[in-house]
Amino acid sequence: MAEQSRAQTERRRKRPARVIASAAGWAAAEVEAALTVPTDPTSAAFFDVDNTMMQGASIYYFARGLARRDYFTSRDLAGFAWKQLRFRLLASEHGGDMATARTAALAFVAGWPVGELEQLAEEIFDELMAERIWSGTHALARLHLDAGQRVWLVTAAPIELGRVIAQRLGLTGALGTVAEVEDGKYTGRLAGDMLHGPAKATAISSLAAAEGLDLERCSAYSDSFNDTPMLSLVGHAVAVNPDPALRREARKRGWEIRDFRTGRKAAKIALPAALGTGAAVGAAFVGLALRRRRLTARTATR
Repeated sequence: MAEQSRAQTERRRKRPARVIASAAGWAAAEVEAALTVPTDPTSAAFFDVDNTMMQGASIYYFARGLARRDYFTSRDLAGFAWKQLRFRLLASEHGGDMATARTAALAFVAGWPVGELEQLAEEIFDELMAERIWSGTHALARLHLDAGQRVWLVTAAPIELGRVIAQRLGLTGALGTVAEVEDGKYTGRLAGDMLHGPAKATAISSLAAAEGLDLERCSAYSDSFNDTPMLSLVGHAVAVNPDPALRREARKRGWEIRDFRTGRKAAKIALPAALGTGAAVGAAFVGLALRRRRLTARTATR
């Protein structure tokens, strides 16, 4: 009898605590609901990657990561850097040069498993790219997300690399250059055009139509004059760490300018920045690295 009485007393003692806990849970849920920003279905932001979201060129750091894994030599990397720099200095990343480099890249990656490239992209981002993300640009992207908007990266780099960067940064997704795939392997053909210059604007327009976006309510961010078509497409254009030509264009059009560089940092990343403009040559070089690794592996198994 005494034991039963003690049990009833214990239950009465615990009941208020459970009620208070439940009430606290309801209160927390109400506060969370009040703070949740409703999704904005018609507005989004588009960010270029190289020198806008990241210091330097993503394809350059990807190549460095491949070099660490013995896909090619340091001498090859130096040659790659020179070719990229030549593309910038001679302003020849158009027409025949782009077409030749693109064809070479696709020929080299033909037959390569997509899964391996994706795994390499994840590893190399964590090793070499994460620390080179511009915190200021990332903060701008977060502001859009906090406002309930979606945020896409738009890059000439392979879509596999763009997706990894977007995932690591907590963004919605990425638009990038897409290589054709069959049975999990690259065919050696492009599925569309390289996402460079006007092609970025075309890709964004297609996405906007599919997602019901009002481009006048959207924003775009880039460092390069080559992305003027993309910046002109939206209602809010921002020049981030702009090259001289884009800075002039932004001032003429009244676009916002954000520069997160310091003199020391700008000097430190000058070479990778120059490399970023030769996207097709970069792709060709990465393709060459993958092909060499594949041939080496075949030789070793014989």
